[in-house]
Amino acid sequence: MAYNKAKSQKDWELWKKAEEDKMRDLGVDEATIQKLREYDWNDFNSERRFYEKLQESDNLIDFIAAEEPEPYIRTVENLLDNIENQHLYQALVTVDKLTLQIVLWKMDGYNSQQISQKYSLTVEAVNFRIWHLRKKIKKLFESI
Repeated sequence: MAYNKAKSQKDWELWKKAEEDKMRDLGVDEATIQKLREYDWNDFNSERRFYEKLQESDNLIDFIAAEEPEPYIRTVENLLDNIENQHLYQALVTVDKLTLQIVLWKMDGYNSQQISQKYSLTVEAVNFRIWHLRKKIKKLFESI
């Protein structure tokens, strides 16, 4: 929420007037009341500057967060953590880790030939795993 200087200053003035009235009733001299007023006013201004800067930094953080790209998914665990659809998550949890790793490589732009070389699999085995996962996910979404 935005910092409202006018409202804060009005609240401070009401609080300060009530405090000064009590001090006068207790017999505190005007010089002391004035020194305390100046001290409290400086404290109020310091706090006001803090809250104004805090608001500016919050806006900056929101701006930076909006501009920041999605986190890069590097592991199978990150992939599963970033899935928001509960049904899809349940389907992928049952898939073996190698198939999910192949999916990660595919997401990174590797082709089946490159993936097969990394895992010492045949290209057909990589393609079959992907085909089988697609079939499972398609079946899942057809039943929903």
